[in-house]
Amino acid sequence: MLSSRMKHADRVPSAKLLGIGYITGYRLTFDKMSKKDGSGKCDAEVTKDEKDRVYGVVYTVETSQKHKLDSAEGLGNGYEEKTTDVITTRGQRRAVMYCATSKDPSLKPYHWYKAYVVAGAVEHQLPFPYIEWLRTVESIQDPDPARRAKEERLLTTCQLIRSTRTRAKTARVD
Repeated sequence: MLSSRMKHADRVPSAKLLGIGYITGYRLTFDKMSKKDGSGKCDAEVTKDEKDRVYGVVYTVETSQKHKLDSAEGLGNGYEEKTTDVITTRGQRRAVMYCATSKDPSLKPYHWYKAYVVAGAVEHQLPFPYIEWLRTVESIQDPDPARRAKEERLLTTCQLIRSTRTRAKTARVD
């Protein structure tokens, strides 16, 4: 997930990035039915094939703020919590993830949602073949122009924040 989106006021501003990781025996799908807009959202679907991997980002969240993330992600309203082992650059660790409870394989994500997923993968430097695969996922136009405009503005803001941070880090190194 894009750091700036995770840390947005409607989610968990105090979230701390721990790093990237992956889980084996799962594949990423976009067939979780959104209760808000009916589009496809991400799910880590169990395959039990150890060659399958879902890559992602591991954050630590203050217990006092977890309810905000649960609400934003739809816990109890299309997602349930599952604790799993994530393989990170610092070894294996236990983490909580959200798993879909309502799926429809015919669903597609909206363009803006897919853009968030791809932007987060790029920001956190997930493996290039995985990013390229994400870019090939079929997506559709959001039929609600107001929601589409709002999400596209937020996505642009998130990307600007990310590029500003990257430039600031580069400037300090030089």
